[in-house]
Amino acid sequence: DRTYLRTSARTLVMPDIAHPTLQGIEQAAAAAALILGRRDVGILDAGETRAVADLCEKVLGAPLLTTLARIWTAAHQCADHDATTMLAHGQEWCDALDAAAPALPVPEGLSDLLSGAVKVVMDHAAATDAADLAAQDAAANALASRSKAQAQDRAQRARQRRKAAATAKSVFNARSTTVHPDGTQAPSGNPVTGTRRPTAAEQSAAARLSRALRAAAYRERTEERTTSPTPPGRLNMRAALARDAQRAAGSVPTAEPFTHTRRRNSPTPPLRVGIAVDVSGSMRAACKPVASAAWIVARAAALTDPDSRTATIAYDRHLTALTRPTHQAPERVTTFNATGGHHNLANAIDALDHGLELSRPGAGRLLVIVTDAHYGSDETTQAVTRIKQLTTAGCAVLQLTLTAESRHLPGTTLLHLPQPSSAPAAIATAATDAIRRTR
Repeated sequence: DRTYLRTSARTLVMPDIAHPTLQGIEQAAAAAALILGRRDVGILDAGETRAVADLCEKVLGAPLLTTLARIWTAAHQCADHDATTMLAHGQEWCDALDAAAPALPVPEGLSDLLSGAVKVVMDHAAATDAADLAAQDAAANALASRSKAQAQDRAQRARQRRKAAATAKSVFNARSTTVHPDGTQAPSGNPVTGTRRPTAAEQSAAARLSRALRAAAYRERTEERTTSPTPPGRLNMRAALARDAQRAAGSVPTAEPFTHTRRRNSPTPPLRVGIAVDVSGSMRAACKPVASAAWIVARAAALTDPDSRTATIAYDRHLTALTRPTHQAPERVTTFNATGGHHNLANAIDALDHGLELSRPGAGRLLVIVTDAHYGSDETTQAVTRIKQLTTAGCAVLQLTLTAESRHLPGTTLLHLPQPSSAPAAIATAATDAIRRTR
């Protein structure tokens, strides 16, 4: 109501004060009631009405102005239809003015002085209203802009999810073909050189990792104890005696002598591991150890939990699936070489995220990026954006590098491996930590 009350006071009440029906101190008292009374109930601000307050105090005197303020405050609290009380307040008002009038000289040109003071109040009130309106418009515009930005962000995320789904579908194809970032098949540049049987060392490593994952995923059974006044449950004699004593005393029994313990098995979290390996020319040394690591992790995950899944994507400017996010472990190790150029890590992360649900809680989630990160600025920016989204969602992101000249992708945990052969063990340790941290 404040907006209407202020506007009506400024445009209807205050202009009429310049055309008074009363003269002398009665005119000053009426102006005080009309303006200062609105100040006291919060319609007008004290700073806006200062000119009228100072003039009325000078004309009426502080004691009379205090008396009048007490009267109009009481009138504010009077019921709308209580005519008797309002007439009593009016009589008190007239008596106060009659008693004070002989001692109060009327300043010359009082009407002009009051009109000038009221004009100052009108100007200040108009300025305040204009500022409030501008602030409301700014707040409304900010809210609209924020809503628009949120809608655009939701639309952008939806487009990204659709694009990621299309990328994952094209990358994890049944023919093991290499695809462009837009999902179309690349005519050449497939880094896969063939497959081989896993070595005895790789089989042993997969078995060890499987045991480590099972140990990391183990959760103690939880216990929930409840009490009740009746069976079933274990009888607590102290509570039973307390219940008998309460009943004997004539009070309502509140003791609950039976205790029931309910034990629940905590679900074992599955594992999601995505491996993105850079197959540009500078990453040739990583081919053999990463191929071995991808098979070991996929095999161990399948042996640990049927719901666990892993996938590996080789990327340069194109994308090639080395292992797919299926529930079955690969029988053979996929070998590949690194002779590509440029990089497309962002789309590789999108495909792994969608194929393995790395952004979704409820599993031990890990993304391993094997790269020296010698990217262009646009390639780095797009990759870092995806990495930040994954880490915000609770997915661990590990970057493995093989040379001291490698760059660090912001948001990843950097692990430098001078010996490429230690990559399988490093990835296995990171996977174990990821599933151990899952809650």
